[in-house]
Amino acid sequence: MLESERLKHPEAAFRTALGLEIKRRLAEFHDGLVRYRKAAYRRDVPAAAIAWQEGTTTLYDYAPDAPGHARPVLLVPSLINRAYILDLAADNSLARFLAAQGFRPFLVDWAAPGEIERGFGLTHYIDSRLAAMLACVEKTAGARGGKPAVLGYCMGGLLALGLAMRCQARLSGLALLATPWDFHTERVDLAQGIGEAFEPWWPWIDKVGELPVDVLQGLFTALDPFLAARKFRALAGVSEDNPKFKAFVALEDWLNDGVALAAPVARETLVGWYGENNPMRGRWTLGGRAVLPQAIDLPSLCVIPAQDRIVPPASATALADRLAQCDRLTPPLGHIGMVVGGRGRAELWTPLAAWLARLPATKRGR
Repeated sequence: MLESERLKHPEAAFRTALGLEIKRRLAEFHDGLVRYRKAAYRRDVPAAAIAWQEGTTTLYDYAPDAPGHARPVLLVPSLINRAYILDLAADNSLARFLAAQGFRPFLVDWAAPGEIERGFGLTHYIDSRLAAMLACVEKTAGARGGKPAVLGYCMGGLLALGLAMRCQARLSGLALLATPWDFHTERVDLAQGIGEAFEPWWPWIDKVGELPVDVLQGLFTALDPFLAARKFRALAGVSEDNPKFKAFVALEDWLNDGVALAAPVARETLVGWYGENNPMRGRWTLGGRAVLPQAIDLPSLCVIPAQDRIVPPASATALADRLAQCDRLTPPLGHIGMVVGGRGRAELWTPLAAWLARLPATKRGR
């Protein structure tokens, strides 16, 4: 269109330009998606030692040859994501980093719920599985390393908090990474909508015994519907020889490798946490006992990533405000980027290790 014609018909020119821009972005998205699907990268890391197993749950020991004085750290991930986000690659692993810093990390791998786990609620996971793994850590690491610290990530932070409510006399510290507490700080309508949306489906979910992973993926997509378009468009211009390409594929493989959620847990979290905001209201209970952060008198660290789109910083801050002994770390990163992103080592891993090293060297039995 000639300049004179464009000036005479600005709306037509705008439509033309908009159409071309849409086509360009769609082409970039398609290119990035195809390149991801054809990527040759496959995760290949040295296997960690198995310390304990029950049902579909496994506990891995990342430093079985550590000296007896190495402080044990129990790493608790979410139930709906695979544990290897904390061990994503040989050169991008929080678990292996902590081992290299002289700690003895133990990583919980929940895996997909099996026949037994489909009947589990949060109380079962904490009182049965986590408590047993804590006992295994104590026995395996020995007394010289002192009381274990427990670290929870996202939903795993709430599980770690529940364990601390039960066993705080046996722990040296509690680290909570991007852990929500007030589920109604932002987008209350979305949170309540999640709680209400499944009401007609609970009979079917209870019968199947789990909430399928595809449904959970849909819930995360609702938090940022245009994220997929942005990230695959960005991949379109990255060479496969670029370390960023490998890092993208590794993380995307993990994102697409989620697991289902046991039906009782799905009800407790989607209805109780998101719909009714029970943690913030003091109504979240384990075995009939309310989970109250203010009752936990342990050295604590709340990591509150400033750019978190999954757990709003205000939600995690509400938990930090209620812990009696709480240090805070606010890296300028996102929910996942702080753990596996290029700046994660400087912004999270190193200060986290320093915090763990400052925990009192209290021996067990005292």
